Amino acid sequence: MRFNEEQLAVVRRAYARQILARTGVAGNQSLEDAFATTPRERFVGEPPWQLSQGRRRYAALASDDPTVLYQDVLIALAPERGINNGSPSLHALWLNALNPREGERVVHIGAGTGYYSAILARLVGPRGHVVAVEFAPALAERAAENLADMKHVTVVQGDGAEWPREPADCIYVNFAVVRPAEAWLDQLAQDGRLIFPLGLPAGWGGKRSRRALQGASFLVERRAGRFTASWLGEPSFVSAEGLLAGSEGERAALAAAFESDGATSVRSLGRGEDTPVERCWLRGEGWCLSYDEAG
Repeated sequence: MRFNEEQLAVVRRAYARQILARTGVAGNQSLEDAFATTPRERFVGEPPWQLSQGRRRYAALASDDPTVLYQDVLIALAPERGINNGSPSLHALWLNALNPREGERVVHIGAGTGYYSAILARLVGPRGHVVAVEFAPALAERAAENLADMKHVTVVQGDGAEWPREPADCIYVNFAVVRPAEAWLDQLAQDGRLIFPLGLPAGWGGKRSRRALQGASFLVERRAGRFTASWLGEPSFVSAEGLLAGSEGERAALAAAFESDGATSVRSLGRGEDTPVERCWLRGEGWCLSYDEAG
């Protein structure tokens, strides 16, 4: 027996509470409501749905009942490329840290088919605005269809390195990069928040440490023209395409940083070349992730 919409609403509410409780943010009512009122089945395509088992291995879910989607699992969007509708608990943790507020301007980079863009749109409300940027044309087309009824969401097919193009209160990046894009830092508004993961492409560089295999993620906040930075954990995301795929030199520098095991001590993101190299966990051309507080 399939659940009707009223019963599904109960399932979604239970899912939202479990996800937030699992991540330790159970007191965030607006985030719970956003998860509880966003129908995940709209964004993962038609069944049979493919459940990620890691390392680009998938297994078909035996049921076509949408209730099976309300778990803390990854569902394939483009399994041949390792692209999934990501972990609800990871996103709950990150969205709690990002703290999108009513009326704010958000740019979601790596939007996939739009599930987390829809959750962001519910968090900022109709007075806010979400720009959902997706590199893959087929996924961007699906996102535009899925989000068509949310008038305060704009879907863009393009390279996430080139967005945003005007000031944003929140920038939320959902693919692994070797460096933050200049546009993210240039357009982050005063008191704005940026979350992005660093990571290396699968199979690059031979044997790597566990942390290098997973990645590192950071919350960056702009305060009085400076950028604070704090470590958020070791997520595994599909790697960037386009401008943020990185050069061989940038990948080698990131691999060396992972081996140094200092990501948890990062306190700021500096621009320019002023920070001594020994105070940087990772240094690129014109920027660094530093152990020093933002000065």
